[in-house]
Amino acid sequence: MKRLILATFALLSFGAAMAQNEATDSVSLGEVVVTGTRNATDIRHLPQTVTVVDRSALTANERVSILPTLMEQVPGLMLTSRGMMGYGVSTGGSGGMMLRGISSGAGQVMVLIDGHPQYNGIYGHSIADAYQTMMAERVEVLRGPASMLYGSNAMGGVVNIVTRNASTDGSHAYANLGAGSWGTVQGEAGYQLRNNRLRLTASGQYGRTDNHRPNMGFEQYGGFAKVQYDLNANWNVFADADVTHFNASYPGTVAAPMLEADQWITRGAIAVGVENNYGNTSGRLSLYDNFGRHKINDGYNTASGTPQTRLFRSSDALLGVSWYQSARLWEGSRITVGFDYQNIYGHAYYTDRTTGEVLETPNKQSGEERSHDVAGYIDYRQDLLSWLTAEAGVRYDHHSVTGGEWIPQAGIVVRPINSSELKLMASRGFRNPTMREMYLYPPSNTNLKPEQMWSYELAWKQRLVEWRLHYGVNLFFIDADNIIQTVNRQNVNTGKLQNKGIEIDAQYIINSYWSLSTNHSWLHMKHPVVSAPRYKGYIGATMNYSRFTASAGVMQMSRLYTAIGDSKTTENFTLLNATVGYAVSRPMRLWVKGENLLAQKYEYIAGMPMPRATFMAGVNVEF
Repeated sequence: MKRLILATFALLSFGAAMAQNEATDSVSLGEVVVTGTRNATDIRHLPQTVTVVDRSALTANERVSILPTLMEQVPGLMLTSRGMMGYGVSTGGSGGMMLRGISSGAGQVMVLIDGHPQYNGIYGHSIADAYQTMMAERVEVLRGPASMLYGSNAMGGVVNIVTRNASTDGSHAYANLGAGSWGTVQGEAGYQLRNNRLRLTASGQYGRTDNHRPNMGFEQYGGFAKVQYDLNANWNVFADADVTHFNASYPGTVAAPMLEADQWITRGAIAVGVENNYGNTSGRLSLYDNFGRHKINDGYNTASGTPQTRLFRSSDALLGVSWYQSARLWEGSRITVGFDYQNIYGHAYYTDRTTGEVLETPNKQSGEERSHDVAGYIDYRQDLLSWLTAEAGVRYDHHSVTGGEWIPQAGIVVRPINSSELKLMASRGFRNPTMREMYLYPPSNTNLKPEQMWSYELAWKQRLVEWRLHYGVNLFFIDADNIIQTVNRQNVNTGKLQNKGIEIDAQYIINSYWSLSTNHSWLHMKHPVVSAPRYKGYIGATMNYSRFTASAGVMQMSRLYTAIGDSKTTENFTLLNATVGYAVSRPMRLWVKGENLLAQKYEYIAGMPMPRATFMAGVNVEF
């Protein structure tokens, strides 16, 4: 299958390149992104590597979560899963993202919502079930350190969810219902309004499934709302909020099944702010809060365990203030100055399962902790020549426990011809130790230092065939140290990572009906980590003809580590997914989809097999 994928990619690139001569005037130049910089910027002038997944791709396969689509569309991005729906948390939880072998499960890859950090204040990692398709207009994934702009936890990269905003006058509403294998049901409804200066977006979602193993039920409901009011042509104020609650059960591994391993989780995020845009200068001041409430029953082994008499509970909040202003000082320049403040709060405790009484337990060093982080940064980009851009930036970040860090980055972009760029980038990333690592449970250590990483990248991007064929090749080298590990029952800065690899991606718009995309990544790890494959490849095709739509993709995994050390195990598998839709009338469209159509036997997490072929069908209504 790997050979097939490589051959298909080679033939696609060669055939497209030979089909027509390059013509740069028929398609819009450059893609505008906001990640990797704080203002809307032509991606051709950025030394960072940013992949954009738009709403059409996010909704093509009728998925309630953005994450499986990102894994298909973004080279080097890996995601763990355990069933048809629901990632869960705690023991047996999945949804961990891996970028170039750097893990969000360890808090080393940050998720942003409109540039605002989102992660659990105690454990420092993202909560996968909180990132729903209903809120996303597009997702921008920056592969490589982004700590200069976003601070701690952006050590290996960022996934920035750019939320929906009404873009056309009038009102628009929709509803989407679906059902399928293993008692799975999903529903979503939304409404958008743009009236003069007011923009409003609201949506709600519900999903549930039994999943394919006993004691693995999942149920979730949530909502998203965003309002923006234009004060005048240059200023607007905004507020947005999203909240999700889910109930999940962990069935244990096949070899060690569990009962009553249940989780009740609520996560939310709110932000308010004011933005300005005068063309040559733009900026934003915002206040945001990412918060959660968690109740967890650790369950018991069906063979030898006994029911828990207590429940683990925690609450956390990440309250922050973000300000930045970007300005064009003279021709070809752009300077951005910013300030960030974060108040990170966490409270962990146990309660009696019967009475609800708060319990004092010996395996918890401290129940409630708070830390502060304050930072300032400056980033400067200059077009030195019509074909040469240089960028450099530095951040000073001070944490109330670990002290201060200087975080530099620099890069250049060379455009030898109008349709191509050669990019070179060197950047430093870091991650502050979490409250769990410093205070919670016996391995805790208040003397921990931040994890550190340097990344070096060389990238080539080009557009051919009247700009309908885009392709890119990236080479990278990562050197990380001070990685926090538990040695002799204490957390210490002893781990090292040294990863290198290559990533290839291409998109080809054949005509107004058909388009193809493919991406491939090879990763060599001096110190292998769980959930990181040596090779990941994807080929996808979409069709839109008359009333019919279709989307299909093949993803190949090779040498995916599900366990390391003395019990090292790897997985190799091929997944085929497809979705077909038919517009019965203007407001109504029917759809059916199948996943793992080859009925492969595989797993992302050792001892937790994924389902064989699954199917769903549903209806979309717009009015």
